[in-house]
Amino acid sequence: MDEAWGLTRMTKVEVVVGGEDVPVVTELFSEVGARGYTAISNVSGLGHSGYHQGRLLFNDRSVLTILTVVLPAERATALLDGLRSLLANRSGVLLVSDTWVSRPEYFQ
Repeated sequence: MDEAWGLTRMTKVEVVVGGEDVPVVTELFSEVGARGYTAISNVSGLGHSGYHQGRLLFNDRSVLTILTVVLPAERATALLDGLRSLLANRSGVLLVSDTWVSRPEYFQ
């Protein structure tokens, strides 16, 4: 796909965490050299702990947030190690996939 479409392969990491863990996740992104990320708060979903409705109840720490970052595969390992350590004792979801980008310089 890379050559045929003129795209560059990267790694996409998505993590769903409670609001209290967002600063830790964004710090991990920074530590591995991510140049940016997307955060969507107030997400809803159904999981092991039941249905979670995405609405701001009391503060930004009481909601779920999904954070997405794209980076070169060689930097993903360190990020995944940190995220797995965080999620070992916390609730959350970690998703990793290959993705292709049109402007790799934005993610280097």
